[in-house]
Amino acid sequence: MKWIRYYLSFLIFSIICGQILHAQNDYANQWPGFRGPWGIGFVENAKTATTFNAETGEHIKWKTAIPGLGHSCPVIWDSFLFVTTSVNTKNTESLKVGLYGDIDEANDSAIHEFKVYCLDKNSGKIIWERIAQRGIPRSKRHTKASQANCTPATDGKYLVVHFGSEGLYCYDFEGNLIWKKDMGILAPGPYTDPGVEWGYASSPVIYEDKIVVQCDIPKTPYITTLDLVTGREIWKTSRGDEVSTWCTPAIYSGNGNPMVIANGFNHICGYDLETGKEIWKLSNGGDAPAPAPVVANDLIYLNSAHGKFSPIFAVKPTAKGDITLASDSTKNRYIVWSVKRGGAYMQTPLIYEGFLYNLQVNGQVTCFDALTGQEKYKESLKEAFTASGIAAGGKLYFSSEDGNIYVVQTGPEFKLLAKNPLKDICMATPAISGNTLFFRTQHYLIAVE
Repeated sequence: MKWIRYYLSFLIFSIICGQILHAQNDYANQWPGFRGPWGIGFVENAKTATTFNAETGEHIKWKTAIPGLGHSCPVIWDSFLFVTTSVNTKNTESLKVGLYGDIDEANDSAIHEFKVYCLDKNSGKIIWERIAQRGIPRSKRHTKASQANCTPATDGKYLVVHFGSEGLYCYDFEGNLIWKKDMGILAPGPYTDPGVEWGYASSPVIYEDKIVVQCDIPKTPYITTLDLVTGREIWKTSRGDEVSTWCTPAIYSGNGNPMVIANGFNHICGYDLETGKEIWKLSNGGDAPAPAPVVANDLIYLNSAHGKFSPIFAVKPTAKGDITLASDSTKNRYIVWSVKRGGAYMQTPLIYEGFLYNLQVNGQVTCFDALTGQEKYKESLKEAFTASGIAAGGKLYFSSEDGNIYVVQTGPEFKLLAKNPLKDICMATPAISGNTLFFRTQHYLIAVE
């Protein structure tokens, strides 16, 4: 009888391990939030197109018009594709793209409809749409931003969408509202010009049964976790004297004790996921960061660029306490390597097949060895960029603001494979599902197969 008990225990253990492995593999093939699974920016084993053309229809699977203005990225689970937008009811939306340094705010004084769309990823057909909120926006935006900057997040059952000052919403896949939460006025802007509002852009992150939201706003900045099913606050931790940022947080779970990682200027930090307690802190960032942290190679990569600082860091997840670098150092006990200047202001770095690709707003791409920080090449794509890069099948995809998609071969030498026109402004980071690329432009969702 004893051997039967051992056998049954082994069988149950095997089933549980198999279910966990299946769930992890399934998650790895979804695109559940900003930059895909775990925020890494790529999927394995995808065979995506090198050349395509939205004007001629080459490799275009479908093209669906989405009204309004939104820089949020598409997210995908199985056959469901979700995207958000903000529709100005007077049809007076404005968007100013390109390289410029103005701090101007857009005029959004008309009533807006803050909308959520669910599409069939295979056909582009709209399955349902919902108006989460209707009214005059409670906070302003930069002339280059939108009122729907935050990318949704999903776990395959729930969809969480964030409209900044207009609130946080949770839907099921049939479009039923599960809960909503007023997060207050979230109006980040340049700390050098108090009162100027550039719009909120940090995307929510789902990890197991929790939602992580980073709110680096001018007064009382904080980071918080909420219960996914109910929206109940679990913990809320002050970000101290942090200035406004537009960074999406990340999760490190490699040591069995999950950690929330938040990029920033004064407070680049790791927090205990269960309690919100600060584990480590780094204070060498650029002063208005937007890039998200990236976990790869059992390291945490951080990137920012504004003001006099533009660093890239590779941090050990075992970091404790204040790990801020001395002014004359590029590494210490917990920082494996770093560069003082050369980081990106807007784009999250892409770590893929052993290399870190850093794209800047002026189109300069720098390739580093991801483990050592050794620079491999530096090339210019000679356009303005806001979207972060993604990768699949040994290819890198960089989307310019003018809607040209540059396809670059991965590796230590620069090789441009193609430049593909979408013929529409492109501010959002693309998505991948199966062998299909999904681009969100100013007016359309475009599937490239």
